[in-house]
Amino acid sequence: MKAAWPICLGYIPIGLALGVLAQKAGLTPLEIGMMSVFVFAGSAQFIAVSMLSSGIAAVSIILTTFVVNLRHLLMSSSLAVYFTGENRLKLTLFAYGITDESFAVNLARLREQSPDRPWDLNRSIALNQTANLVWIISTVAGGYGGQFIPEKAFGIDYALIAMFICLLIYQLRARIHIATALITGLFALILSLILPGNGYILPASVLGATIGLILKRRIEKEAA
Repeated sequence: MKAAWPICLGYIPIGLALGVLAQKAGLTPLEIGMMSVFVFAGSAQFIAVSMLSSGIAAVSIILTTFVVNLRHLLMSSSLAVYFTGENRLKLTLFAYGITDESFAVNLARLREQSPDRPWDLNRSIALNQTANLVWIISTVAGGYGGQFIPEKAFGIDYALIAMFICLLIYQLRARIHIATALITGLFALILSLILPGNGYILPASVLGATIGLILKRRIEKEAA
């Protein structure tokens, strides 16, 4: 729980912002809370709320959030090597609570663990679920408070864009990442003029990632 508090400090303002946006999109505090319980993925929830408010079909929302959350498969696989032979029920509870932030903290603690600084599955579950609880409470609180906040007040409507800009910046570690981001942005811009609502997000992401992978392999081949 002590290791989780920096994550929780970040979850509170983002969770409140999500709750407000979800309330403006027509969700009740109960529905917001249930979304946080069943999904527990900030980026996917922001996208889902944005698409709901735009009247996008349920199938598109499900497919988009599924693709956005595919990264959890890779994160879980990276952590699984540290928990071979553990109880499957515990592993299920642990996997449910994995987010970008808890993954980073758990991976660092598992790599750096020592007799003086132990880290195991129980500690990982405690960290994940502490962050989970704070996230749920924050989103529900935002849902209740949203009714007292005017539409687009305090720049809350910009919270989704700001969060994804931050996530993008953290991923730009090489030139190929910058190129992929620019290509994906270009596709998104073009497709947004063709497809209604937020329906351009999924195809733009797939096209950008595909071209980025092709460029990366070509660069590696030339370097070899």
